[in-house]
Amino acid sequence: MTADSPTPTARVFCIANQKGGVGKTTTAINLAAALAMHGQRVLLVDLDPQGNATMGSGIDKNQAQINLYQVLIGEADVASARVRSESGGYDVLPANRELSGAEIDLVQMPDRERRLKDALQAVSADYDFVLIDCPPTLSLLTLNGLSGAHGVIIPMQCEYFALEGLSDLVNTIKRVYRNLNPDLELIGLLRVMFDTRITLQQQVSDQIRSHFGDKVFKTVVPRNVRLAEAPSYGLPGVIYDKSSRGAKAYLEFGEELIARVKAGRA
Repeated sequence: MTADSPTPTARVFCIANQKGGVGKTTTAINLAAALAMHGQRVLLVDLDPQGNATMGSGIDKNQAQINLYQVLIGEADVASARVRSESGGYDVLPANRELSGAEIDLVQMPDRERRLKDALQAVSADYDFVLIDCPPTLSLLTLNGLSGAHGVIIPMQCEYFALEGLSDLVNTIKRVYRNLNPDLELIGLLRVMFDTRITLQQQVSDQIRSHFGDKVFKTVVPRNVRLAEAPSYGLPGVIYDKSSRGAKAYLEFGEELIARVKAGRA
């Protein structure tokens, strides 16, 4: 790199869905690990007070003395709060129940929706990808995630009610784009927990592809018990059982996302 070359910065993506139980955290953990396995430098930001992404990465959320809460209120920086997921090969900005208090504390702070964005800028050159696991509710925490991201990846089940939730989330992305973050875009939809035996799922999948076109990732993640078992061992599914269909799908998804970024489509 020459002295005049721009410093490389990470691509920041929110993993978001306003509907719970759609495999959002599973996607965040396994995508982080898959990208790391493909040689990428990755930071996973756990923006959910439940701390599931932290625990699923093999990190005890209750032992994290410095976590995302302190970063958001300005008492710590990302560099001092991040923890290495030895099992996953990526860094984690951990969260626990303390983060619930950030909702109240942030209300009085200047640029309250941009606190995460400002904090991440200090470590942007350290990573190729920053993945933000958002809570399912549209809260001030979620707004911080969306305000600091280049784009949104939406994991979704191919079920009827998922379409309604998808419409709400797309409208939220548009509002944040207009009012807070002109860089924000919908990167793509990832079909998860997919069961080819269920006709309705295939029909909904066809509807999604018809409406969103190339915004739908080619990768489809099947319903897979090994992915569900992995968090109880503190391991990403792609590490827990590399040979499982779910692990292979997330590794494929990592490749697809890297290809999109290199092609300037993400």
